[in-house]
Amino acid sequence: MAVAHPTERPGADWPAAIRLLERDLDRRDRAERTRRAYRSDLQELSRWATSQELAPRDVGPREVRRYVAHLSRSGCAPSTSARKLAAVRALFNALREHGHVAQNPGELVSTPRRGRHLPRVLSSREAGRLLDAIPAASPVELRDRAMFELAYSCGLRAGELVSVDEQDLDFDAEQVRVEGKGRKTRLVPVGELAQRALRDYLERGRPPLARHAGAPPPSALFLSVRGRRLGTSDVRRRLKAWATRAGIGAGLSPHALRHSFATHLLDGGADLRSIQEMLGHASVSTTQIYTRVESARLKSAYRASHPRA
Repeated sequence: MAVAHPTERPGADWPAAIRLLERDLDRRDRAERTRRAYRSDLQELSRWATSQELAPRDVGPREVRRYVAHLSRSGCAPSTSARKLAAVRALFNALREHGHVAQNPGELVSTPRRGRHLPRVLSSREAGRLLDAIPAASPVELRDRAMFELAYSCGLRAGELVSVDEQDLDFDAEQVRVEGKGRKTRLVPVGELAQRALRDYLERGRPPLARHAGAPPPSALFLSVRGRRLGTSDVRRRLKAWATRAGIGAGLSPHALRHSFATHLLDGGADLRSIQEMLGHASVSTTQIYTRVESARLKSAYRASHPRA
């Protein structure tokens, strides 16, 4: 068990409490983006609690409810408040495990109810129009075509997409190795059109981009014009530009390609368990949202078509 530095007082000091959790997360080899998210959310909690003259050991369920209410008044969506409450619970779990508090007050506070918004889903025709709108001439165009073909072919999250390394592709097995949430690895089949776009990019697009990085080039599959690994913001920006060009509409996100991947598999007869494995969902209940998407689509078609609807 990790031990706090003797000069630190995690029960009385917010920065020390947050450092204690960060050491625990590091010991458990949690992903860097997870640690960043916890750090950001808990620094916000620290600012609010300090303004209320509350130390960690002073916080009980009533104070946590007040904090969640403060988040709501500040305009946080229920899903955002739920995420921040999860960070609070993680912090007080660490404090309790190390003996600095007697209980976790976050466990006695209900999670804000999240809205049941159905994800945006492209039709198969729209998905084809989007991908076909990306030329295959310049290195950046070849990269973008390969990147979004892979995203749609495999249902990857934006973070997973930019984390793929060149050696993760296996053309012989027609699959890609993906590191998902919680650093869980899965193998996902890659479709023929995505493979073709990836081969074109690797042959004609990636080498010119890699030359800007110097030697040795990075292992990342998708490189920026400066030869660096792309970030998720780059993926969102490039997708928005190509969606506008294809006339798909504003607000298209990389996650919409993931939703479309799952919905189109379901439409084609794939079972939920297989879709769950390909998406990297820990529970099939998460995957079941796509049955609601399909149900909503069928109801819409019924209302539009049936003479007595």
